[in-house]
Amino acid sequence: MHKVNKINILSGVHWVQIPEANLYILCGCPADSIKHLKKRGLIETREYQGEEYDTGPNAVLLSDILIQNGNFSNMSEFPILHMLYLQGMGIPGHINNTGEKPLLIGSEEQVSAQLDYFYRGNYGLINKEEIIEGGISEEEAERMMQIKLQFAFGNIIRPDELVQSVIVKQQPVELKNGVFITRVGFNKYQITYKDENVEVDLSLAAGEAYEPPYQLGYHHIKREYFAVVHSGEGDGWDINRPCMASILIYQGKIYLIDAGPNILASLNYLGISVNEIEGIFHTHAHDDHFAGLTTLLRTDHKFKYFATPLIRLSVTKKLCALMNVKEENFSKFFEIHDLEFGKWTNINGFEVKPEYSPHPVETNVFMFRAKWQGKYKTYAHLGDVVSMRVFKKMIATKPDEPGISPEDFNQIQELYSQKVDLKKVDVGGGMIHGDAVDYLQDPSEKLVLAHTSGPLTDQQREIGSSSSFGMVDVLIPSNREFLYDSAKEHLQFYFPTAPQHELNFLLNHPLRSFNAGSILLKKGEENNYVYLLLTGSVEFTDSLLKRTHTFPAGSLIGFYSGYVGQYALETYWASSNVMTLELPLGTYNEFVKRNNLYSDLLRLEENILFLEATWLFGEVVSFPILTKVAQIMKPSKLYQGHTFSLYGQSTLFIILEGKVEMWYNEKRIGELSKGDFMGGDNIFFGDDNHFDINVLEDTYIFKIPAQAVTEIPIVYWKLLESYEKRMRVL
Repeated sequence: MHKVNKINILSGVHWVQIPEANLYILCGCPADSIKHLKKRGLIETREYQGEEYDTGPNAVLLSDILIQNGNFSNMSEFPILHMLYLQGMGIPGHINNTGEKPLLIGSEEQVSAQLDYFYRGNYGLINKEEIIEGGISEEEAERMMQIKLQFAFGNIIRPDELVQSVIVKQQPVELKNGVFITRVGFNKYQITYKDENVEVDLSLAAGEAYEPPYQLGYHHIKREYFAVVHSGEGDGWDINRPCMASILIYQGKIYLIDAGPNILASLNYLGISVNEIEGIFHTHAHDDHFAGLTTLLRTDHKFKYFATPLIRLSVTKKLCALMNVKEENFSKFFEIHDLEFGKWTNINGFEVKPEYSPHPVETNVFMFRAKWQGKYKTYAHLGDVVSMRVFKKMIATKPDEPGISPEDFNQIQELYSQKVDLKKVDVGGGMIHGDAVDYLQDPSEKLVLAHTSGPLTDQQREIGSSSSFGMVDVLIPSNREFLYDSAKEHLQFYFPTAPQHELNFLLNHPLRSFNAGSILLKKGEENNYVYLLLTGSVEFTDSLLKRTHTFPAGSLIGFYSGYVGQYALETYWASSNVMTLELPLGTYNEFVKRNNLYSDLLRLEENILFLEATWLFGEVVSFPILTKVAQIMKPSKLYQGHTFSLYGQSTLFIILEGKVEMWYNEKRIGELSKGDFMGGDNIFFGDDNHFDINVLEDTYIFKIPAQAVTEIPIVYWKLLESYEKRMRVL
């Protein structure tokens, strides 16, 4: 039998075990990697002296880069928590607590960022001063800090006291017991023990992504007046279901409540496009409710972010630690809407009220309501609550000892037991989660129990309901089709010069649904329709050119069909269940001619094709956003020998043809050519930068107002990344 064994878990993730050295390494740790190990049988539950514990990894090898193909590669919080608490490495007196710490292995940059991110994920805000910074009074901050310390057994511990760092540079480094690791290339490592070794490659190939650990059924979700879609009932260890979350629909608009791992996969199964999301209501910063934010900030438009300033501050510190960026960048990725504890706020017609809830990190639960026929319909989302049994033990028995007051206990008990029409509650148990028995007498019309790692027990089923992925509770039914409102907004965007009666002409056509996997247009075949995508996602593929691209809701499929001919240039197929506005090709052609749109569409086509071919815009920027940029970009020419400074420029320049040379304070950075970009530095990074350009040959460029680009989070992130790379060259 081999001393060193490697198992490929999924693209970019491997398992290396050396039992003789008691070393089990998770190589690569994207979100939900522990669930993948459990599904492969590499984590088992065992029992010792009547106490259950898990086996599993005792080391994590990090990717050399945080993001690959738009996916975050390093999300080590739950693997480390699994080692410390489910395996018992951090529990006093546990059979697996031998004094050894979990190993966190990788480059100095990634290890440092992961330790900071884990620290914030474990505790949130770490002292009273930070809590006060979140808008809390000194008296309330003291109370919240006492609760935090109760969960932390009285002490905030630095991550390096819980985790052992192993920095890998160029030379072999010993991990433990004679096992060595060597970096043999970018994202490639060799692990050696005695006379055996294996190599692991943590890179994703072009087009690859980390797969979710579960497969879910495809759904058609009607855009109701006021409804709750159950999009997650599991916890961070459940291998078959997404983590606890919900989706709120109000007047056809989509709002997320929390964003757990693999959020885009969940949305795709539900037939919801990321472009349909109005915003997210956020409860707290634990990864099973937070990891999806890393996906949302890599999209092409800002989401509205709803939470109290306290929770936002906690989330900001964790997200920016993970990304290793300044905290002020949070507002570049999300449109912030602060809420106030205990106060109802109107959000475009429905109301929301956050309430403080005890947890190891700062947490708010949410109450939602909408009025109909003279009374409110209400939904309570109680994510990651505390059990009354555990909370009661925190009551101080003496005036001078730390703990909570009886009034604190009664206040939280009253909060959790409010009567609503629909209540969804965490009953995960243990030291930091809720217990179903606390809701035995709950007066709500319907009680949904969630945040478990398996099916409800018989006792839990006597108390509340279960819910499966994609089930919908309609609080106020819809008596109209809200998708036509979306169609109107999209058509006004594409054809701003067309009069309203002409748009109404298009809107008078039928809606058509396609099931996941169906072909809308087939390459080379006659195309009889143009489709306005209203829900879900469509992909186009060209196998000869090896190109694929995803089109979200709002995209116009066959946009150019009116003048390039009746044959489809690519194949378009539904990657989820979708709804479209179906426009006959002849009708669409008449509309284009009648409104003199031909030249506008031709110019947009040329600009969009160019943007799609650039690194800056071509990865995940959607068709509607590309169209928006294409409408405002202006061509220009730079002549050979011309020199100019980018200092103070509020314009982004993208090179169409030609070549320029970039300098910084008389130090050469390098050459830029077709598809490269420059400028806008004062918008993105302030006025302290002094980049200069020397035009090496006649160069054609496009000018784009830099301020418009700052509203596209994925593009802003790439600009930030490129700026840092250019500065590293110096």
